[in-house]
Amino acid sequence: MTKKNVKSGPKPLSPYSAEIEKFIKDTYLKLSEKDRRAYAAIEALKLPRGGNTYIVGLLGCSKNTLLRGIDELQNPEMVLKERIRKKGGGRKSSIETIENIDEVFLKVIDDYIAGDPMDKKIRWTNLSHKNIATKMKDQGIDISVTVVKKLLKRHGFTKRKAFKNARIGSSKNRNEQFENIAQLKNQYFMDGNPVISVDTKKKNC
Repeated sequence: MTKKNVKSGPKPLSPYSAEIEKFIKDTYLKLSEKDRRAYAAIEALKLPRGGNTYIVGLLGCSKNTLLRGIDELQNPEMVLKERIRKKGGGRKSSIETIENIDEVFLKVIDDYIAGDPMDKKIRWTNLSHKNIATKMKDQGIDISVTVVKKLLKRHGFTKRKAFKNARIGSSKNRNEQFENIAQLKNQYFMDGNPVISVDTKKKNC
């Protein structure tokens, strides 16, 4: 019995060693979306026929992404300067999508706000970013400390700064003091009594 001659197809293009391929992939992953397209296109254009398929497989990008990158290289006017994504693109932050986030934020820190008696614009909270995120979660809003920082900035809170040169000591029960004050304030409200906050500190001369 004679064997039939089987024509072998073209071998897949493999112009680089495994080490160089790893370098190309690592470099690609460090780039922005726009620069990834350009880098993939440059690598593909350096190769002979089959280069597009090779680069798509190597980098894991789509064929359309690669072709768009090639179009942008050959037609620079297509690229919008200093913009990675089109206007309105990308995932919006929780601070923009959660409807009552500001209301809940101000509510959970209300009993933990302090400030400079000489400047009403300067105020801060003794709660850490993590504490605030935890209290927000207890109210049904799960956010990161990054979003907490944005909320503090949006509502004009600053980092607390030490204005005195000499240390006057600290209390390990400082947080409990705030908790007790908050509890007493709520009890007075429930009993129908007014609550007045008075700060008698004066700026040192």
